[in-house]
Amino acid sequence: MHVSALVWAITLVTMIVIFAVDLLIVGRRPHEPSMHETAIWIAVYVALAVIFGAGLFAAYGPRYGGEFFAGWLTEYSLSVDNLFVFVIIMARFSVPRMLQQKVLLIGVILALLMRGALIAVGAAVVDRFVWVFYLFGAFLIYTAIGLARQHQGGEGEFRENVLIRWSRRILPISAEYDGARLTTRAEPGDRADNRSDRRIFTPMLIVMIAIGTTDLIFALDSIPAIFGLTTEPYIVFTANVFALMGLRQLYFLLSGLLSRLVYLSYGLVAVLGFIGVKLVLDALYGNNVPFVNGGEPIEWAPHIPIWLSLVVIVCVLGIATIASLAKASRDARADS
Repeated sequence: MHVSALVWAITLVTMIVIFAVDLLIVGRRPHEPSMHETAIWIAVYVALAVIFGAGLFAAYGPRYGGEFFAGWLTEYSLSVDNLFVFVIIMARFSVPRMLQQKVLLIGVILALLMRGALIAVGAAVVDRFVWVFYLFGAFLIYTAIGLARQHQGGEGEFRENVLIRWSRRILPISAEYDGARLTTRAEPGDRADNRSDRRIFTPMLIVMIAIGTTDLIFALDSIPAIFGLTTEPYIVFTANVFALMGLRQLYFLLSGLLSRLVYLSYGLVAVLGFIGVKLVLDALYGNNVPFVNGGEPIEWAPHIPIWLSLVVIVCVLGIATIASLAKASRDARADS
């Protein structure tokens, strides 16, 4: 797939403009969006992704169009899973509802930067070393097993990482938020190490650290997952960007529905496990590792075509969603 520098430039400029418009709207008027507003934004972003995928299909053929849609659906589903953690973080740090939209937008920007860096590194590594598919596949299978065990154990608490705990201990933090500001003037009762300096940090800084580190963890999962579906940097990048578009609006639209999607994470476990196995099979098929089959490709290793990957992803996520909503409906009838 050859993508010219002009196409790359047009794509980047267009996406920057879209995010800039979104940023200006939130920055000028932080608020809790209505259901109508969120539904419109999400419909627009999904339509843009579908139009873009159709354009790839028409310009580069069904293979690359299918790779985009498979990658976008996988990344979008992982982004929805991010929302579960975001909900816990917002509740854990008591972020005011009207400020959550701005926090989410900053989280999306951080996710874009982190994934962009990982995509660049991943593309360079994949292009030079076929054996990295073994590592990606093993990592995804390990991640899927870990997620499955976590859900079986019923773990749903947000655990503060070392960076958050260190920030709480070292930095002077105010007791209350001051809008979306990261610093504020110290008030009586606030902890400040230097009382001559009346500027201290607000809890918003800790929230940003929590969101940023969470974005990094999810990026480490999502990048190997999409490289298991396509090795084209252009598709990897655009699928990730479209998956993150509208994430903050989706948060408010699904905030009351997320607790009902009890089986979505299990669906993601199945998808990550499937892609992990696909990566290992691809690595075997193109093997050049000296201690595996004498460095020769294993021709009998089955090749999973992109159309089959797309069917599996759609079916697994569809079944998980339908099963979740059916369970929520049964539980509601039982409680009534």
